[in-house]
Amino acid sequence: MKTKSLIIVLSLLVLPVLPGCKSTSKLAGNKKNEPVNALTKKEKDEGWELLFDGKTSDGWRGYKKDHFPNGWQVVDGTLHCIGSGRGEAGSKEGGDIIYNKEFQNFDLKLEWKISEGGNSGIFYLGQETMDHIYETAPEMQVLDNERHPDAKLGKDGNRQAGSLYDLIPANPQNAKPAGEWNSVEIIVYKGTVVHKMNGKTVLEYHLWTPEWNKLVAGSKFPKLNPDWADVSPKGYVGLQDHGDDVWYRDIKIKEL
Repeated sequence: MKTKSLIIVLSLLVLPVLPGCKSTSKLAGNKKNEPVNALTKKEKDEGWELLFDGKTSDGWRGYKKDHFPNGWQVVDGTLHCIGSGRGEAGSKEGGDIIYNKEFQNFDLKLEWKISEGGNSGIFYLGQETMDHIYETAPEMQVLDNERHPDAKLGKDGNRQAGSLYDLIPANPQNAKPAGEWNSVEIIVYKGTVVHKMNGKTVLEYHLWTPEWNKLVAGSKFPKLNPDWADVSPKGYVGLQDHGDDVWYRDIKIKEL
């Protein structure tokens, strides 16, 4: 019996590794197989700062609040906005959240995943001078393009994922379907702003120029805030509670 057992053990040790059997120790969706919610040595050397450690809400609070709202939770290495079904009104227990530090010139990277029919957004250069952050800040749209009505509203797709919401459409439109992770990057430097999604540059614009003022004048924003076009050169990064389930992770920033 001992001899047979030894033969079985040895045969298992020399079995070939089957293709496609990869480690699941890292969160799915990171094609580069790099750690999620952590910085590599190279990133640390380059000056990147982690804004979310995957375990706590440290550094984050509600917009115009001094605490992290109950409508958000840290789960499975993500910042998860719990869907309320209340649409733009969001959740009474939630609301938009911001990172409690203002940034001026920066390179921001993160990943997002939206629920079916979901809507959310990533704000930058936000101020706490109005009732809502969207009344002060540009927004990279986060959306289920296939199901949410906003994808067909606005002009030329400027309310679809990756777009500068209601102003400039993402081109190419390369957002992944609901339930899949999208990687995005927002670069802000002395008024020049670039949106990237899933490795592609999808738009570029320039704050405080005549072209910018004309663009904003033709949008809905002046009705929300007459001074909306005069975006602050320094402000908060924010994540939107639009009443739908949405997940964010791997949030990092490098000041330029």
